[in-house]
Amino acid sequence: MSDRFAPVDPAGRPRHTRRAVRVLLVDDQGRLLLFCDSDPGNGLRWWSTPGGGIETGESEVDAVVREVAEETGLALPADAVLGPIARRHVTHGYSDVVVEQDEVFFAARVSGFEVDVSGHTEEERLTLLAHRWWTPPDLAATDEVVWPEDLPLLRALIDRPEHWPRHLPDVEESTVPAGSAKRDR
Repeated sequence: MSDRFAPVDPAGRPRHTRRAVRVLLVDDQGRLLLFCDSDPGNGLRWWSTPGGGIETGESEVDAVVREVAEETGLALPADAVLGPIARRHVTHGYSDVVVEQDEVFFAARVSGFEVDVSGHTEEERLTLLAHRWWTPPDLAATDEVVWPEDLPLLRALIDRPEHWPRHLPDVEESTVPAGSAKRDR
């Protein structure tokens, strides 16, 4: 295990806040691309959509295009980005840190492609274990952990722009509980 992911006493974990984008990439066969992410401090894993933090001065759509390129190798044109389809505040408690983020969900319809992970950061190389294109029946039948839990709702929203952006409730998705996930609004 890397020192970067050494478990910290839950009460003493540093807390970070950020704005982030998540992207539902749906291919021409209706499959959704997910990455298997992990918490090396405790060995737990889950599946989630591509995405990450919005950099200073970057628009949400620019962050989507950059994150998709870095995480998948796909050069997604900005005009192919759909949304925002939903927004939420989420708290992620990991063995070494607590991350609170305001997330914005976008989508894109793409032709099937081979995922290229050569653009992953050092941290992503340590934590991202796999990627997979999931069919709706596969997702419905899996007993694997998938974040966000309301992914089926988000998937359905792609075809319902009149309901964009959906405001989702605050939630905690954690491998080590973060404590109070509520914040002053």
